[in-house]
Amino acid sequence: MATSISVLLITDSVKRRQSVTELLAEHNAEVLHVTDASSAVTKLKQQEFDVIVSDTLIGQMDAWRLVRMVRANLFRVPAETPYILITDTFCEHIAKTTAHAFTINHVVACEHLETLPDLILSFSDTTETPDNRMSVLVVEDDPDIAELAHRLLKNNYKVQIATTGTQGVSKFRDGHFDIVLLDVQLPEMSGGEVLKHVLAANPQQAVVIMTAHGSTELAEELLIQGAVDFISKPFKGEQLRKVIAIASQRENYLVSNSQFEEKVITIKRREEQFRQLSEAHTRLLNHLSTVVMELDTDGYIKFINKAWVLLTGFSREDTMGRSLADFAFGDDGNTRQYVEYHMSQMLEGQTGSKRIEFQLEIKSGEAIWVEVQFNDLYRKGKVSGVTVNLDNIDDRKKAEMQLSHLASHDTLTNLFNRHYFDTELVRLSETAQSQEVVHSLLYLDLDHFKVINDTQGHHQGDIILKEVATAISSIKREADVFCRVGGDEFALLLPRTDRHEARDIANEICALLQQGHYQFGDRIFKISCSIGATEINGEQTEPETYLQQADIALYVAKKRGRNLVHVFEKADKETEDFQISVQWVHVLQEAISKDQLILHFQPVVDAETRNVHYFEALVRLEIDGKLIFPGEFIPAIERVEDINLLDHQVISKAMSMISKYPVLKKSCHQSFSTSLQ
Repeated sequence: MATSISVLLITDSVKRRQSVTELLAEHNAEVLHVTDASSAVTKLKQQEFDVIVSDTLIGQMDAWRLVRMVRANLFRVPAETPYILITDTFCEHIAKTTAHAFTINHVVACEHLETLPDLILSFSDTTETPDNRMSVLVVEDDPDIAELAHRLLKNNYKVQIATTGTQGVSKFRDGHFDIVLLDVQLPEMSGGEVLKHVLAANPQQAVVIMTAHGSTELAEELLIQGAVDFISKPFKGEQLRKVIAIASQRENYLVSNSQFEEKVITIKRREEQFRQLSEAHTRLLNHLSTVVMELDTDGYIKFINKAWVLLTGFSREDTMGRSLADFAFGDDGNTRQYVEYHMSQMLEGQTGSKRIEFQLEIKSGEAIWVEVQFNDLYRKGKVSGVTVNLDNIDDRKKAEMQLSHLASHDTLTNLFNRHYFDTELVRLSETAQSQEVVHSLLYLDLDHFKVINDTQGHHQGDIILKEVATAISSIKREADVFCRVGGDEFALLLPRTDRHEARDIANEICALLQQGHYQFGDRIFKISCSIGATEINGEQTEPETYLQQADIALYVAKKRGRNLVHVFEKADKETEDFQISVQWVHVLQEAISKDQLILHFQPVVDAETRNVHYFEALVRLEIDGKLIFPGEFIPAIERVEDINLLDHQVISKAMSMISKYPVLKKSCHQSFSTSLQ
């Protein structure tokens, strides 16, 4: 549409309004929408529109009455304003006849809305209202009768005149006529011959015969051949109009009946196709392993396939009309509320689809895990129900739960593992900071456990570890988190527990383990443990710092004689020494990685012969250009029992230097020392 066209759209259908608006917007049309006839009347009194488009039923007034009001020039719009009617049910001939009777310009079926822009464009291209009157061909050689017929019919019909039979056949072939008014006696070609030509071209054509008095037998013959009616000449105006009106109604009936018959056949064909499709879908649904359901607007089950019966054991009679939430497993009602909540979200239109998992109770009373996919059924602008796809995921869920358990538990003792401990330590550290609460951490190590492993084997050691885990689990509180974090190392997280209560719990654990004994053959072993404790008080930004503190406290407990508890204190001399030792271990490890370990060789000389018997290697650290002598770092490393690390590196570096400096090979009995020199 080159120029903007104003359209008044009257419909209460949201979907139809969207469709028409989108179609016309692409063609530069301005659409004003109202939902009923009352609103339309108000707008029509206020302003003009180029085109009116409406549904058939538009509130308290139907479209037929509104268009008559438009044609009566009751509004600001011109009486000839194009009026287009949209209908849900459509028969082409009835639509055409209706348009003619009520001066509606066009009737459009809903499925043909895409034709609207072209129709409106055709109205904008002409200033004349289309002539929808039925057409009549009058074949009459008497000019007076032909003129009379034209004068009587012209107001309601489009009339053309043919004066000979040949001319009548020619005009019929060149145009379309709803009715043919045919004289029997014609020049050049008889009325009977004209009738044959007309019916040969269109067997359904409505033909009315005009006969003179006394020729009724000929009229009967022509009626038998296919004419629809006859009238005797001379006739009165009312007689002619009545006969033509009857013929037009017959035409309407025949055409409409034919079109309806075709539609009925189409509908029956589609019903059969639908029935076959429905049966095929039902067979398909019944062969699916997935349960398929449909819920009504109240959430009650209105359809199930056979998979539901096979999965749950509940029959159709047990199921139909009940809520899916009725089959949720659990006496506490939480699962039922969970299912009801998500179903209500779907039914209220808050979401179009949702996937949930829950336990379903089957007829035997057992519970199985299922995964449910909800999808809404959206009709006429609102949710009309919900479809449900339900799958049995019990095996998968149990496998996931088992994997989850394995991921967070120690396989030997079934306690929580190091990964779970780290996660919980982070959580408690965060709550200590955000909620200003105090927790505690106990770090346990079995005393002399290595002796049992070395003398009795790892199998017996595993038995002890499991019994220790069982013993401590029996006295821990429900909220406590007990973990195995290493070979014979355990950690116990104590939520909302201060250092004093933590010390009491740790002493109880030490006393419990000391009471036990383990016999392997004729040998009896006693087990004890050392425990380091620390408060998780929110002062540390890094959670692992609390574990370091507990580890230091454990070291102090072992140094003080084992089988006792020590709580971390920054002011402890032993704690300070251990921290210094740990720092030196880090320094040594970094020096090794950066090749900052150097050896000074000094010869050992025979005092009498002055011969070099061997060389002694003395270790130094060179950090930032400064030499650090062993007296500063070896005692610290020995305190944490990590001297082997230094020994291995000294030997490795000495062997390397021997290969580079032949003078060091003078004696095959070289000695390497990591003494404090």
